Amino acid sequence: MNAKVEAPEYRFDLIKWLLVLAIVAGMAVANSQFGEVALLYRILGLVAAGLVAIFIAVKTAKGAAFWNLMLEAQVEVRKVVWPTRQETNQTTLIVLAVVFVMALILWALDSVLGWLASLIIG
Repeated sequence: MNAKVEAPEYRFDLIKWLLVLAIVAGMAVANSQFGEVALLYRILGLVAAGLVAIFIAVKTAKGAAFWNLMLEAQVEVRKVVWPTRQETNQTTLIVLAVVFVMALILWALDSVLGWLASLIIG
């Protein structure tokens, strides 16, 4: 049980980020330059280039940390207890009722204040 887990080394991160930036800029330029090519082929090219850029970005320290965050967030989403359909409907009806009551109160207040203002102004 003395196995050491070595942290991965992230070398040339700046170069990798510059390469990702160049790929993304190249995607924008290529999309505008190849406007006459069918949309499907342009989209497929952009998706492929985007996947390559993401792959390179994940190989950096910050990219790996972000990817880890996404994996941990996915685990947390699985732990959420989502409301049932009945609970959702009841909560929605309560919100609608409160909004309606507040609208009536604000309408009445506006009417009274408007009436008072018209009495004062003449």
